Amino acid sequence: MALNLTRRKFLQTASLAAATAAMSGCFANRATASTPFVKKPFTAPGSFADTKTAVGGVCEMCFWRCQLVGKVRDGKLVKLEGNPKSIDNGASICARGNAGVKLLYDPDRLKFPMKNVGKRGAPQWKRITWDEALDECAAKLKGVVDKYGPHGIAMFPHGSSATYPMGFFEKVVGTPNVSEASFFQCRGIRDMAYVATLDTPPDENVDMANAKAIMLLGGHFGENVHVSHVKRYLKGLENGAKLIVVDPRFSASAAKAHIWVKIKPGTDTAFLLAIMNHLIKTGKYNKAYVEANGVGFDKFKAGISHATLAWAAKTCDVPVKQIKEVAELLAANSPNVSIHPGRHVSWYGNDFQRERSLACLTGLLGAIGVKGGFVKGKGPKVGKAGGWPKINEEHAEEHALHRMAKKHPFSPPGTPTDMIREAAITGKPYAIKGFVAWGQNPIQTIPDQEMTIKMLQQMDFVMVCDIMPTDITMYADILLPESSYLERYDMIKPGTQWDLSGKQEQYISARMPLVSVTAADHERKDPVWITNEIAKRMGLGQHIPVQTMEEKTNKALAGANLSIEQLVKEDGIHVQPGADPYGMVLKVNFFSQEVADAGFSGIPTYIPVPETPKGYARLVYGRSPVHTFNRSQNNAWLANEMPENPVWLNDESAKKMGLKDGDRIELVNQDGVKSQTSSVVKVTPGIRKDTVYMAHGYGTKNPAMTVAVGKGIDDQSLITKLAVDPETGAHGMRNNFVKFVKNGKVLNIPA
Repeated sequence: MALNLTRRKFLQTASLAAATAAMSGCFANRATASTPFVKKPFTAPGSFADTKTAVGGVCEMCFWRCQLVGKVRDGKLVKLEGNPKSIDNGASICARGNAGVKLLYDPDRLKFPMKNVGKRGAPQWKRITWDEALDECAAKLKGVVDKYGPHGIAMFPHGSSATYPMGFFEKVVGTPNVSEASFFQCRGIRDMAYVATLDTPPDENVDMANAKAIMLLGGHFGENVHVSHVKRYLKGLENGAKLIVVDPRFSASAAKAHIWVKIKPGTDTAFLLAIMNHLIKTGKYNKAYVEANGVGFDKFKAGISHATLAWAAKTCDVPVKQIKEVAELLAANSPNVSIHPGRHVSWYGNDFQRERSLACLTGLLGAIGVKGGFVKGKGPKVGKAGGWPKINEEHAEEHALHRMAKKHPFSPPGTPTDMIREAAITGKPYAIKGFVAWGQNPIQTIPDQEMTIKMLQQMDFVMVCDIMPTDITMYADILLPESSYLERYDMIKPGTQWDLSGKQEQYISARMPLVSVTAADHERKDPVWITNEIAKRMGLGQHIPVQTMEEKTNKALAGANLSIEQLVKEDGIHVQPGADPYGMVLKVNFFSQEVADAGFSGIPTYIPVPETPKGYARLVYGRSPVHTFNRSQNNAWLANEMPENPVWLNDESAKKMGLKDGDRIELVNQDGVKSQTSSVVKVTPGIRKDTVYMAHGYGTKNPAMTVAVGKGIDDQSLITKLAVDPETGAHGMRNNFVKFVKNGKVLNIPA
């Protein structure tokens, strides 16, 4: 196998830390709170003198995890702010971060353990005790293991709270069937492509603040608001960096671009190959870096020689002049160039080759280890955070579906989602009869919802642990309520900063509760307590590594000679001198023998995707500034700002279709699947005629989400034509096509 990486090995390499009926009375109304970590009174003009500042917050409204302080009054959290001591996000947080207060006190939050006495998908909930819930979860999960083996369980985790239970199921129980949306529907392709090319995953904190040129391929900074990330990006622009944005849509980033490449979707790799071929043929690449660190460059040079500017212009529907302009601009500013690796890169099913091309372009420009280039900051060391021992991990490795089938050799850690679904539905090569979702909503993260539902319906047991009643909770047999990131200990966030303050510094923060919410009207528990109780009941309690999340946090901090008590004294963040991040040298596998030996092209290769059928447009999606996919849709503050997701349509197409801005429409895809909800049209010249766009995460079906239910269109419901990246097994999710429906009439989109 090409890259036989376990999750543990991968994370060590990646340094990712631096980097429905009967609902009444079952879900939360309001929570009361007091704060454990009050630092000092907070007074300001016009404020209440009894407002106090609680330190130790780490946001979880998205995965960027900004550092917070909470303003607490009469035991209630009334405001969140960025921690002024932070050298990462500083005093700034985004709209989502501010709205964490509304999540904490959301009336629809899960409140008690519940048992579904109805049907999966149409639940009727009965409140039960924790003992009853845990006994049934453990008995049913153990029953699956006893009958089918540890590989009879599948787990779909997401977020920091899922880390501890995920370790239990992988290492102790021994299931390989773990599929994280962050890997298989987001960034896994990127990470594995960079490992294959540069022997290391990328750090999204590319040194944009010090760049002379920045290139974004589909990255819409300013819409996916990750505060410190956007700060680096904006600092680079303030300092004069030239910005290239390659995107079929006039995104927030494209609005700031010096060059906006309005590319035909699915052709990005052809665009990149042509740029690299032009640089090589004109001798404008970094010869010194390539000669010293390039592997297989001659094969690479020959292999992309067909990628002329004229070929790419025809393939990508972009002028020759513009492609050349991009190439020349990159060359003129080399090596101080930020070629951003992207984040959500699961697009077309040819994505491994595109990400390999981005890594190769970075190497070709010599933009590695230099100011403005591919730089990986050197973060501080912390201790092991009370991880589970490797009791049955070998079993998990042996029963990984992609290894058994000898497919997807460059899979990210875990098992490709489609292989889990197919095995569960067919029973081949083995049965999967137990399902655990922890913080992930597979209904809205995974394409082909009917396939996911079919998988869930054949399970012997489905357990879901979450904070909100997202769509997946409708399919649970037992539903467990989890405490939020604002009311529990959790993760350690170490990191480094060098581009905003002018100094190299490192920081260590830990998530600590900003409020202690009393159990007067709920029975929520944290993931360590829940997992430990299940482990005990499954007869595996002897392997429990920590008893509480506080102990887990202190164990990790001890590795840096810190403690929770000390962090509180330091206002929630320990800052220490850092190390110079520059000077890193990486080998660049322009031709990868490892990839070639696995049966794929060792040279980055353009693989065409299906053309848009007549009368349709390609459906693409992304983030909005005020939402983090589905997890924030029920937040009343955020929903008020963007209650639904307008569908972007080219203005010339709209005129021919008789559509006006704000018209209410539905969508229907190439398989005849129609959206169950509606949205409005956004008529704009800022999108290609063959493409429509909307923000992801809308269209919740669960009536328990009283704010979000039925608002906007769920893009995932329209992704029924599957594309799977052959190297990684990750999904490509932009190969589906739609037409508009207005007042029941289907409207063709002009070619």
